[in-house]
Amino acid sequence: MKAKEMWDNYIQINSKDINETYEAWHFCNNEKSANELADLVVNNEKTATASGLCLYEFENEELPKVGGLNIILDWEGNAKCITKTSKVYTAKFNEVTDQHAFKEGEGNKTLSYWREVHRKVFTEELKNHGKTFNENMVIVCEEFEVVWR
Repeated sequence: MKAKEMWDNYIQINSKDINETYEAWHFCNNEKSANELADLVVNNEKTATASGLCLYEFENEELPKVGGLNIILDWEGNAKCITKTSKVYTAKFNEVTDQHAFKEGEGNKTLSYWREVHRKVFTEELKNHGKTFNENMVIVCEEFEVVWR
């Protein structure tokens, strides 16, 4: 199912959201991770994500907003579910909490695992913009819930 088809199904049942818009996107920059993370969301194991604040600035994108609706896609662009953002806050990379790492649902759900994986991800993303990673970079932390499968 494509994003528009899932959205049409969703608004037929949830007409209160009919005037709202959605963002459709996949996690990560590789097929394996994008599909694995989408499945974690569908299974309610992943209820949070994190991005570098500077990446929003580089790409001139708005930060996520509480109440925002997102269609989570797999790598091939198939709609997996719709999420609704419940919380957005910022923290320095080295101040992200155990609780946030657990909510991201990846690996063994520990902060040390989160830091190891995200250090690599942010290093690569920043490199693409000619920047370098540091432990004090500001992270946008987003929490969400699945509202449609």
